[in-house]
Amino acid sequence: MRVVSATLSCWTGGEGYTVYLTVDLAAAVRDGGLLDGVATLFIGGSTAGITTIEYEPGAVSDLRDVFEEIAPSDRDWRHHLRWGDHNGHSHVRAAMLGPSLSVPFVGRELVLGTWQQVVLLDFDERGRTREIVVQMIGE
Repeated sequence: MRVVSATLSCWTGGEGYTVYLTVDLAAAVRDGGLLDGVATLFIGGSTAGITTIEYEPGAVSDLRDVFEEIAPSDRDWRHHLRWGDHNGHSHVRAAMLGPSLSVPFVGRELVLGTWQQVVLLDFDERGRTREIVVQMIGE
């Protein structure tokens, strides 16, 4: 059993901006030197999350809309009062989605469903560069 680490970097636009990570993750797995195992992605920070979805404009828009319904950006969040910023909804949305995802791989290929792609959602109110840590465990 070995552990191999990699870092993926991407720029996001904030406010539900969705970044397609599948191709970069697949490359990290192919280049990682392990044949079979599991890759875990983790986004540091408390205003973004990682999940899988069918990466097409309708599904991506629907997911963004659902988060707006569940945790509306225009609500008076207590976080706003404490810190004077306006990203309380971002923290709540990211906590609901979660900061990590594990994907198995076999023969250096990700094991994903036909319409299943890996994405990062940035919920913060502004864009930024995000770093995603990928740890692959396997043989």
